[in-house]
Amino acid sequence: MLDDGSAFKGFCFGYEKPIAGEVVFNTAMSGYPESLTDPSYAGQLMTLTYPLVGNYGVPPRTFREDGISEFMESEKIHADAIIISDYSHDCSHWNVAGTLSEWLKEEQVPGLYGVDTRAITKLLREKGSMKGKIVLDSPDEVEFYDPNAINQVARVSCREVITYGEAIGKKRVVLLDCGVKHNIIRCLLKRGFTVVRVPWDYDFSSLDYDGLFLSNGPGDPDTCDAAVQNIRKALNGSHPICGICMGNQLLAKAGGASIYKLKYGHRSHNQPVRMVGTNRCFITSQNHGYAVDGNTLGKDWEPLFVNMNDDTNEGIRHKHKPYFTAQFHPEACSGPKDTEFIFDRFAEMVFNQ
Repeated sequence: MLDDGSAFKGFCFGYEKPIAGEVVFNTAMSGYPESLTDPSYAGQLMTLTYPLVGNYGVPPRTFREDGISEFMESEKIHADAIIISDYSHDCSHWNVAGTLSEWLKEEQVPGLYGVDTRAITKLLREKGSMKGKIVLDSPDEVEFYDPNAINQVARVSCREVITYGEAIGKKRVVLLDCGVKHNIIRCLLKRGFTVVRVPWDYDFSSLDYDGLFLSNGPGDPDTCDAAVQNIRKALNGSHPICGICMGNQLLAKAGGASIYKLKYGHRSHNQPVRMVGTNRCFITSQNHGYAVDGNTLGKDWEPLFVNMNDDTNEGIRHKHKPYFTAQFHPEACSGPKDTEFIFDRFAEMVFNQ
């Protein structure tokens, strides 16, 4: 049920319970294990437009010695529910460890199939993202609520400082965890960094580090003022700073810019962006419901990327210091890897400073 009165009937798979949140749509053709475990989906009922889901099952929920998931993007499912058109009860894949339904039951996450997800998507595109709920018997089983009204980042961020790659890293990067995807950590480790992962509101100014990385995360960046204040302190220094998704918005806020909510957000593997000042275009993986107002950037900042569908901001950079961001996900996982050079550029800045 949507809060405009629309209702869609379907069949349960996964865990059976009523749930409420923000209904959003994702147009990617694959990658549901990575999307479900992306902390940026916290508080959301994820609707997939691709009609067939579950046919390749889910990979093992295994972890490396350093605690990083081998095949997922976090330790657990963060989406509050998944809504799909056709569920494949049988699955086949070289890396399959179980069915999607079994995994959802294990983590007590509801699933709904047999629903016209493209009709839902058309409705959301027309009216914007809406509050919604899944009910089993009665419309009053659970109340509508807006997950963006609370600090979702605080829900998904780590609770203590965690260090990765200390034995091999020649340079130390502080990773501000606003709901980081594990492939961001993998990409940083692959480039020879020691990664010091800190909670979203941690004052990292006292730490000895060579670069600052601001992660993705869920919800409204305006609820994260503590992070903005700590980032603002870092802007007085000279160490390279890179942000992804929520990190783009928080760095922009620290630099004085404003954020606004998009009508229905960008959630897909096929968002085209252009590097400002060039004709270089990239196909990107994205998952966000808010954007930076490019018209509010301070005199020391300029747009770095722009979305070719709606001209919204997709990244910024400082005109004089080594600070830059991407609103999209260069680590992909899942999605196209066209823009992984973002990590190479950040590594080059850190190692050459």
